[in-house]
Amino acid sequence: MNESNRIEYKSKLNDNLEKEVVAFLNYKDGGNIYLGIDNDGTPVGIENYDTVQLKIKDRLRNNILPSCLGLFDVIHEIRERKDIIRINIASGTEKPYYIKKHGMSEKGCFIRVGSAAEPMTVRMIEELFTKRTRNSLGKIKATRQNLTFEQLKIYYNEAGFNLTDKFATNLELLTESGEYNYVAYLMADNNGNSIKVAKYAGKDRIDLIESNEYGYCSLIKATKQVLDKLDLMNHTATKITPKERIDTRLWNPVALREAVINAIVHNDYSYEVPPKFEIFSNRLEITSTGGLVPGLNQNEFFEGYSIPRNKEIMRIYKDLEMVEYLGSGMPRILKIYPKESFKFSENFLRIVFPSSVPVHIESTEQVTEQVTEQVTEQVTRLLSCFKDTPLSTRDLMKKLDLRHRQTFIYSYLQPSLEQGLLEMTIPEKPQSSKQTYKLTKKGIALKKELNSKK
Repeated sequence: MNESNRIEYKSKLNDNLEKEVVAFLNYKDGGNIYLGIDNDGTPVGIENYDTVQLKIKDRLRNNILPSCLGLFDVIHEIRERKDIIRINIASGTEKPYYIKKHGMSEKGCFIRVGSAAEPMTVRMIEELFTKRTRNSLGKIKATRQNLTFEQLKIYYNEAGFNLTDKFATNLELLTESGEYNYVAYLMADNNGNSIKVAKYAGKDRIDLIESNEYGYCSLIKATKQVLDKLDLMNHTATKITPKERIDTRLWNPVALREAVINAIVHNDYSYEVPPKFEIFSNRLEITSTGGLVPGLNQNEFFEGYSIPRNKEIMRIYKDLEMVEYLGSGMPRILKIYPKESFKFSENFLRIVFPSSVPVHIESTEQVTEQVTEQVTEQVTRLLSCFKDTPLSTRDLMKKLDLRHRQTFIYSYLQPSLEQGLLEMTIPEKPQSSKQTYKLTKKGIALKKELNSKK
């Protein structure tokens, strides 16, 4: 693969890094910089890549304005047994970006032209500045300033981070005048934001049979509650034919999770309208506010080009490993569902996932709905962790030697809870920071049975 308008090769980290990053931030499609690959595309490797990754993050955080946090990923990859670093850069919405020490000038502003970073003209700089997004969430003052962030701190602690007393500045939760912005409001323990998950009896919105509200809390907590609820509703449908038994979930769980995260992270909260999730007898609809991000067309959207609408929110979700890296979600969805699943309008974006079988189907000789009772290897490993005392999420992940929280929840904890093998010690507060889990009578019996077979 040769250098192009979206690809830049560098054999090592040098003084031109900020220039190349600024050029991609100002370019409509963003791009990728590969360190440890020479100009002809041959991998030469990077020594001490983990140290170099930290240097890159520090330089981009401190040497570029406006802030580009949430607009780049620094990823370790291996090519031909060589360690290389890929810097994935999204196009920013606050153009022009520039090198801090040179200011908003021809020496500080660059844009990608072909396979090179070219200086921007004064006229181009002025035109971009007049179009700069001024109503971003980071610039909007929160209507309430007496905010607390205990939930956010807990999630960061669980991810291995310790938020200092400067966390509001580091996470860009303050306006230029030092007051809490709208991102802070969304991340606070208490706010007016609530996400709806509704279920209807038929194919339209006439007969509402279930309505749930998740919110008035940190957006992170609300997101996890929505994911948990939809995972429970995404039950397994079992179809028995003369030849075989076929188990299928209503919607692909990987694509579903990506679609939920995308809808929440990229929603335009300046309208004060949160995303909503609606389940019908034949489909799931996910609707987010704001339509496509300005500067991004439908083809670019489907190809995975990323222009984060809310870079501050994106940065937090990446910190907490709820987002893997920029532009990674769309390919996962399109691997399962076609482009026709997406409906675009000026102010909204809707994703429609058809159900693998009717959502409210009645049991017959051929078709039944049930939660899978098969005990997976992951569930077996989880049960083996318990002895006489309840254990927390952190305790269990440590015993299982797991680092990725979502893997633990969706492959280990959730199936065990669904099958009635585990129960919460504080069921009335599922999201409590003091929540622990213990074996049920069914779980104890199954553990004894499994041990007897060893």
